[in-house]
Amino acid sequence: PGHVELLPPQNVTLLSRDFAMILTWAPGEGSPPGVTYTVRYESQDRLDKWRKVPHCRNTPRSFCNLTCALSNLYVKVRARVRAVWGRSQSPWVKSQFKDYYSDVELAPPVLTLKVRDNSIHVSASFPLPTCVENLTWKYDLNLWEAGSEDKKKYEGYFRKDTVTINTTALRGNYCFSARALYESINLKHSEFSQPVCVLLNHKG
Repeated sequence: PGHVELLPPQNVTLLSRDFAMILTWAPGEGSPPGVTYTVRYESQDRLDKWRKVPHCRNTPRSFCNLTCALSNLYVKVRARVRAVWGRSQSPWVKSQFKDYYSDVELAPPVLTLKVRDNSIHVSASFPLPTCVENLTWKYDLNLWEAGSEDKKKYEGYFRKDTVTINTTALRGNYCFSARALYESINLKHSEFSQPVCVLLNHKG
């Protein structure tokens, strides 16, 4: 294709969602089919040095997961994106600044329950990008009898911890739900996960 006036991407937004830092955008007005996008980012400690994001060069998608491309999760960054089509390139459009550490939004953990004779073992897994595995994620766990408002709380467990609960005295349908926690400048937490319920000491 020859030289075309390519309008820049719109609604360029850097957002933090489900443990990840993601740049999103919408195609510019009248974008031709087959247009691709290239993303770069700069961090507040090195302004005017726009770093390349290899997996978001000439991408057909309208988002770019920046989490593991960032050189420092504790410094504010912003990203920019432009449209490319043949030899035509749109102007760059920049996002606002954000930093992973204080802006991260958490997704609820996924619970795994192992029922034994007199106990239940509950573990929580998190949909984490690999580069943030070693940050100190924690979770809170709630346990209650189905239909009751009275919740027993188990708080501040580290991500890899398993909570073991003695079930000798529990009879009936019991439910579990958890939320992810992260201590940055203030304590952040996710929504509680959808309840997972199990019948305990059910005879018959």
